[in-house]
Amino acid sequence: MTRSLSPLESDALREVANIGAGHAATALSQMTGGRIMISVPEVILVPLDQLPSVVGSRESPVAVVLMRVMGDFTGTTVVAWHQPAAHALCGLLLHRPMAKSPGFEPMEQSTLKETANILCSAYLSALSDFLGMMLLPSVPELLTGSAADVLSPPTLRSGSPQNPVFCVETAFWVEGSDQTYSAEFLLLPDPAALDVIFDAIRIAS
Repeated sequence: MTRSLSPLESDALREVANIGAGHAATALSQMTGGRIMISVPEVILVPLDQLPSVVGSRESPVAVVLMRVMGDFTGTTVVAWHQPAAHALCGLLLHRPMAKSPGFEPMEQSTLKETANILCSAYLSALSDFLGMMLLPSVPELLTGSAADVLSPPTLRSGSPQNPVFCVETAFWVEGSDQTYSAEFLLLPDPAALDVIFDAIRIAS
């Protein structure tokens, strides 16, 4: 059974995520020409087979961008959106009305991949600094479908359904706006990497 995060571990990982979110917000603001803000309300640890419930339900249509983690340890990163939220975020970043069709046209696909690449790179950079290791994301891959299909162990290239996943709730908004666009940043460390992360938290504390 997957363990839960202690308050100390949750605080440490949230601080790392907040640093990454700050870097990602700066990069997205430069990309769009507007001031994009990102917050990290919560970091939780869940078993892989519970991921569909984290993003809504097993039937929820989602858009996810998948990247492998390379470097001093390996794993997988995922940025997951409800499909309507993904369309809304594309509208925000592309400065145009939200698309009505269920699919994603090439410009939207590129926008989601680039947004996820910026977010993952920023989070992994912050985690790299915290761990004193080199971590890099691979080329992004966009997948769409139901949460049950897209967030399954075979699709995410992770073995056991009970493998732990770090879930970083992430909210985007334009400065001065009340409208937020939510996403989940997911880190699926390979088994050996999990001990590395928790050992670093213990040393830092």
